[in-house]
Amino acid sequence: MASENPHKSDYNSVPRIRVNKWVVYGAIAVVALIVSFVLRRVDLALLLDFPLDVEYPVKTSMNNGLDWLVINGAWFFDGISYQIKVWLGRLKDFLIWLPWPVFSAVIILLAWRIGGKKIVLLAAVALLYIGVMDLWESAMITVAIMIVSVSLSILFGIPIGILGSRSNRFDRILRPILDGMQTMPSFVYLVPGIMFFGLGNVSAVIATVLYSIPPCIRLTNLGIRQVDYQVIEAGTAFGSNRMQLLTKIQIPLAIPTIMAGVNQTVMMALAMSTIAAMVGAGGLGQDVLLSMGQLDQGGAFLAGMGIVLMAIVIDRITQGYIEASQSSSSTTNQE
Repeated sequence: MASENPHKSDYNSVPRIRVNKWVVYGAIAVVALIVSFVLRRVDLALLLDFPLDVEYPVKTSMNNGLDWLVINGAWFFDGISYQIKVWLGRLKDFLIWLPWPVFSAVIILLAWRIGGKKIVLLAAVALLYIGVMDLWESAMITVAIMIVSVSLSILFGIPIGILGSRSNRFDRILRPILDGMQTMPSFVYLVPGIMFFGLGNVSAVIATVLYSIPPCIRLTNLGIRQVDYQVIEAGTAFGSNRMQLLTKIQIPLAIPTIMAGVNQTVMMALAMSTIAAMVGAGGLGQDVLLSMGQLDQGGAFLAGMGIVLMAIVIDRITQGYIEASQSSSSTTNQE
């Protein structure tokens, strides 16, 4: 008995208020009638629509700004377009003119020196497939577009990555831009190319560069930042300045990571080839689109397999180069 709660009797002694359930139902009905009456008198569109709409002025300002940029910057965009057309045209004509045994021998020799017998066999199968399926000329056009696009990506990507590795402030500015570029749908990259360069191979190259450059920038930045600080201190102790540290220590030690970025850039450039064909780029991507438009599933599959085999061969060759660079750098560090 002593263990009972002393406040139990006080709790039971408090009078409880009981509400009739019909009173509750009646109150709910009255509230429902009031709400329905108010809603009949109020336009729901005014409550559900967003209170602010600035789409038209923003869209108009953007269109006017782009029109001004295209008109006043025509000399700049025409100059870029001319240079890309010249180099792409020369490279495309050269690759189409080059006899297939010579091109195949170069690829097989490169695969043998870098990747070994397995890569040689894979490269031979891929080249044979492209030849017997009558995809050789389209493949050479794709190779030309890819070489120009990847060269521009490396030309701009590696210096930007180096700047990002040497400046934390620039890296913080660069990071959200690269995040947006890597998460943006690939079709969106066709927009700036069409706006400034029109339809054709030039806009395809620009779209491919914008789509494939982020891995080159990121992995260049990462590779230089991952260089052992003790090695940098040793170079500083021997009297190396910042440029000598960069060119003779940091970049050589970061080559495997930089090449991994180049590898990803090449893969993304090949992945963009079909999308870029929508703005007039030729090559295997155009074969895929034309076959799909004509409901020729077999032709689309054959051209798509050509792109896949090209991507696999290039990936294996670059991976072999990365592994060779890593083994040589580890041997140098041990010595």
